[in-house]
Formats: sequence, structure tokens, C-alpha cells
Amino acid sequence: MELFIFIILGFLAEMIDGTAGMAYGVSSNTFLRTAGVPSAVSSACVHAAEMFTTLASGIAHWRMGNVDKRLFKMLLIAGIPGGILGAWLLASFESLVLDIIIDVYLIVMGLVILVKGIRMKRTQRDFGPYAYPLGFVGGFTDALGGGGWGPVVTSTLLASDHEPRVSIGTVNTAEFFVTVAETTTFLIMLNSFMQYWTIVIGLIIGGVIAAPLAARLTKVLPIRGILLFVGILVIVLNTYKLIGALGVI
Repeated sequence: MELFIFIILGFLAEMIDGTAGMAYGVSSNTFLRTAGVPSAVSSACVHAAEMFTTLASGIAHWRMGNVDKRLFKMLLIAGIPGGILGAWLLASFESLVLDIIIDVYLIVMGLVILVKGIRMKRTQRDFGPYAYPLGFVGGFTDALGGGGWGPVVTSTLLASDHEPRVSIGTVNTAEFFVTVAETTTFLIMLNSFMQYWTIVIGLIIGGVIAAPLAARLTKVLPIRGILLFVGILVIVLNTYKLIGALGVI
């Protein structure tokens, strides 16, 4: 039953991420941390599963012609070192203070997703050199918060009026390589990671099943509605956890 629950979570998270270009890690990490999984372990589990889901998603988007090669290279070059640094920091300095910071960060990410759902535009512009710092910040926050690559990178691209299909496809494809770097760092630094294999396997199975379907649905699903739902859910769950961490409840 536990494995089945994580399969459902992985499926739903990948459907959201594959169609909206964000929120796999934010959604999964929110539920895991709410269930009491330590922050570093939660992020490690999510990223271990994402190695498979992002690979499946990236291949699907590549075949669908949703990837811009220039943007892909820029995000890759900057995103990998950012992800490694974030994973090292989280695994080295996990504490109640850091948990509170992550709660606040995820609430902010929920607000970003919510605003994106309200203000989404659908015009296209050329990708500028800001993709390098964007990739680094995206990788860093993704590892530190257990999710954030999509909310940071995809949200910024869409907020800059880039075409959603290309932005989502390119960000999801680059995410695979960033995720491999983050997961490798977690494996090196965490000794207790393997006892949570049920979470990883469940997320992988559900995510891989959903990835090709989500890529095909990118053009037809109401992305705005998805973003609004995910944003509200992430804000509510992480606000609840933040109140608990502060001892209010």
C-alpha cells in the first residue's frame, strides 16, 4: 500500500511537471516533508526518482520538437554546478533553521506558480544570456528545496513571454542532467538514503508512466488551471508545516 501511494504521487507530480513545466519536486517534496521525511533525505529521494522521470520526459519532449538547443546548452552549463552546490549545502547543514528556510522558500515557489497561472502570456522572444545565471539559481534552489528547477527557470522564461511549449520542453530536458549531478552529490554525502528505497521506486514508476503522456498533453491541457491548483496546494501544505516548525501548533 505504501508503494502504491508513492506511485500515485509520482504519477500526479510528473503529470503536473510534464504539462506545466514545473512543480514535480515542489509537489513531491512538500508531501514527503509533511509526512516527516528529513529535508535532505526527501530532496535526495525526489531527485533520485527524477533521474528516470526527467529522462523519460526529456526524450518525449525532444521527439515532439519541444526543445531549443541553444537554451538547453546554456541551462546545462550553469545548472549543474548550481545543483551540486545546493545539494552539498543541504546535506551538510540540515537543521530546524534550514527547515524553516525551506518552508518559506517553498511557499514563495507556490506564490510564483500561482502568479504564473494568473498572468500567463503566450508570445515568443529570443533567449538572452540571462539563461546562465537563471540555470545556476534554478539548480541551486532545486537541490536545496527539493524542487524549484521548474518554478524558477520555467516561470522566469514564461514571465519573459517565451513560448510555453518550447520553454517547458527545454527546461524539462535539461533537468535530467542537473538532477544526475544533484543525486550523485546526495549519494556521496548521505548514509541513510538507501533505507527510503520504497519512496524512490514508487516515484520512479509513477513518473515514468506519466512522462510520455504529459508531453503529449502539453498542447491541449489548461495549463493555467493546473498552475493555480498546484500553487494553492503548495502554499497551504508548506504554510501548515511552517506553523508546526515554529511551534504555533
